[in-house]
Amino acid sequence: MKRWINILCIVFFCSGNSFAQDDLMNMLDETAKPVTNFTIATFKSTRLVSGHSVETNAKGVLQFLIGHRFGRINSGWRDLFGIDNATIRTGFDYGLTDNLNIGVGRSSFQKTYDGTFKWRFLRQKSGAQNFPITATFVSNIYVDSREWANPDRENYFSSRLNYNHSLLLARKFGDVLSLQLMPTIIHRNLVKTKDDQNTIYAMGIGTSVRISGSLRLNAEFHYIPPGQISSKIGGEEVQNSFSIGVDLETGGHVFQLHLTNSRGMTERYLVGETTGRWINGDIHFGFNVSRVFTVRKPKEFK
Repeated sequence: MKRWINILCIVFFCSGNSFAQDDLMNMLDETAKPVTNFTIATFKSTRLVSGHSVETNAKGVLQFLIGHRFGRINSGWRDLFGIDNATIRTGFDYGLTDNLNIGVGRSSFQKTYDGTFKWRFLRQKSGAQNFPITATFVSNIYVDSREWANPDRENYFSSRLNYNHSLLLARKFGDVLSLQLMPTIIHRNLVKTKDDQNTIYAMGIGTSVRISGSLRLNAEFHYIPPGQISSKIGGEEVQNSFSIGVDLETGGHVFQLHLTNSRGMTERYLVGETTGRWINGDIHFGFNVSRVFTVRKPKEFK
């Protein structure tokens, strides 16, 4: 009889302990705060192909970016299919905060200096809080440092200035596909004729598709509604810019290889100064190489 009493006590104690654990877990579940998950790596780089992506550098991170663009492939064997006519852009982008970047750069094409202000003000997120897209505002100023085409007339420094303002709206679908819309305004202080608009409106669209863990296929297209540009550039009419390329990620480097009908490597040239026609073989091969450096570590890591 005593043995049965001991068995019943053990069963009762274990059951009570189990119920107590269940009650404790339920209390913890009730007091746990819901978690908000921010979407990361919508794109592999701060550049989609030539234009900006919604990505920004983290606070204290300096990005060194080299852009290289060869001449047209259809230029023939004497120019080694464009290799003899290469242009380059070097630039630095720095993260003042995780969402606010500034940058400077210089292009050998038209000897242009540029400055960048980039602000990611909305982020795609899920969980406790949901938001469907990431939104980034990009503003650029360009200074043309070439000699005046007509030095005998009165020229103004303001005539060297051009501007870009873009709103980048992107969404990442799972781990495979990312899409980006890029409504863009380009303002040119000096234009060739009165029939050319100083302010150009365009709509861009871009995408990135993950092929493997370190390989992505990218594309971007900028559409310019007709009637804004009348003058030819170098005897050729302005075209819509289309670029396609791949991202290769290796440690701290991201290599971007691409084909495009645009010779310039910033929004100013993509919108309003692209003259190549894909159907005629006016295609440029190019690449971007970026490297990031942590200039200022967060306080918790000091």
